Amino acid sequence: MYEFDSRVRYSETGKDGKLTLEAILNYFQDCTTFHSEEIGYGIEFLAEQKKVWVLLSWQIVVERYPKFGEKIKIATKAYDFKRSFGYRNFMMYDENNVCTAYANSVWLYMDTEKMRPVPVNQEQAERYHIEEKLPMKYADMKIVIPEAAAIQCPAYRVQNYQIDTNGHVNNGQYLNMAYAAIGEEILVKQMRAEYRKSAMAGDLIQPVVYKVADHYVVTLNNEENKAFAVIEFLLA
Repeated sequence: MYEFDSRVRYSETGKDGKLTLEAILNYFQDCTTFHSEEIGYGIEFLAEQKKVWVLLSWQIVVERYPKFGEKIKIATKAYDFKRSFGYRNFMMYDENNVCTAYANSVWLYMDTEKMRPVPVNQEQAERYHIEEKLPMKYADMKIVIPEAAAIQCPAYRVQNYQIDTNGHVNNGQYLNMAYAAIGEEILVKQMRAEYRKSAMAGDLIQPVVYKVADHYVVTLNNEENKAFAVIEFLLA
């Protein structure tokens, strides 16, 4: 298991003074990149090898949103590798070692020149020290689009500030797009994200919102009405 300590910064909080969902996602994302750097398979190594880990899905469950100034610990562990797929859990703890949020994620190992999946080699998998899977209720990777009235929001172009080192829209940016499309403040108990196609700078994003009882589903579509990403928010 890899972990690091932090403290909730003012810039990571919303108007309620608590850590935002985006900040939790970013902490988890940072934790996995730190882990990879620690074992020698970080950003520079992947770039040299013409490889990249592409995130396929998130499932983040929030038990409590920590407040500004709280000391927190973020941890991650890889629990399986199958061919080109990697499976990883995340946990966030408060200073009493109580878990405030946890997550599951599925990743795909890609060759950036051939733009196709490649198997994870045994040495790399062993460096991550496969650990026991986190006991949680695991949701399906695929998010079902509800049979409900769809609300089509104004479309916009992807901006350069939304792009990460892989040349794609950063995972946290998809979350921001989906949350903004809802147009009202919501308290999220669980967020799921399914990434279907990488959006790049200049691509048109057409958000479509579906509301069903206790949850929202937002599809972030391209000009052909095919989803770059599908985000589900289960309300607390």
